[in-house]
Amino acid sequence: MSASDDAPRPLVDQSVLDRLLEELEEDEGYCRVFVDNFIECLPERIDRLRLALTTGDLDGSVDAVLSLKTSSQMVGAERLAGLALDLEGAIRTDARTSDAAVVLPRLAATFLRPINLCSELTTHRLQAQCSLGASR
Repeated sequence: MSASDDAPRPLVDQSVLDRLLEELEEDEGYCRVFVDNFIECLPERIDRLRLALTTGDLDGSVDAVLSLKTSSQMVGAERLAGLALDLEGAIRTDARTSDAAVVLPRLAATFLRPINLCSELTTHRLQAQCSLGASR
């Protein structure tokens, strides 16, 4: 791990939102819909992850954590994506080499609270940044 890996990830990387806006041909309406859709789907993604982890569903856990990670990366939710990446690594190493029915609930106890807290902060930050972007 390098020294830069020790630094906390930004909650939201504005450059990702700026790139998204550019790719959507500077139509802030489309960008806002994209971010709103992420925010709207976030609780469901986390619930799917919670259910898969707590029931020891290895395939469901991998699918749910990948969904959370990828969607977070797409809107620049860097800290949330980082938590999902860390959980994905733990699932792939710990649950694949041990009893998933034991390991996954333990990972749920470790990761779900920070993911929930980060998702709330991320939602507020995205809403604020999109509001600021609309007034540019």
